[in-house]
Amino acid sequence: MKRVAPLTLYGRAWCHLCDDMRAALAPLLAEFGAQVVVIDVDTDPLLEARYNELVPVLVCDGVELCHYHLDVVRVRAALAARLVAAHLGSSHLGSE
Repeated sequence: MKRVAPLTLYGRAWCHLCDDMRAALAPLLAEFGAQVVVIDVDTDPLLEARYNELVPVLVCDGVELCHYHLDVVRVRAALAARLVAAHLGSSHLGSE
């Protein structure tokens, strides 16, 4: 299965909701062959200011998919759309 562009999870090292979201996200990552990049907002003042009380925040292609708790339906739809776009892009390249 083709790798999907990674999701970005903005969170904190000591955040139990962040841990919960990572655990809930694991089956979707496996299902779609996707990856998640975890960024600790406390390491960057701009990220801390932006996401401070919203963490965890899950983002795909610059679009916030959910915060606090995983929105499985929305994340699955985003990953499926990325997979279709990747497939169409690769089949288009092969036809030239």
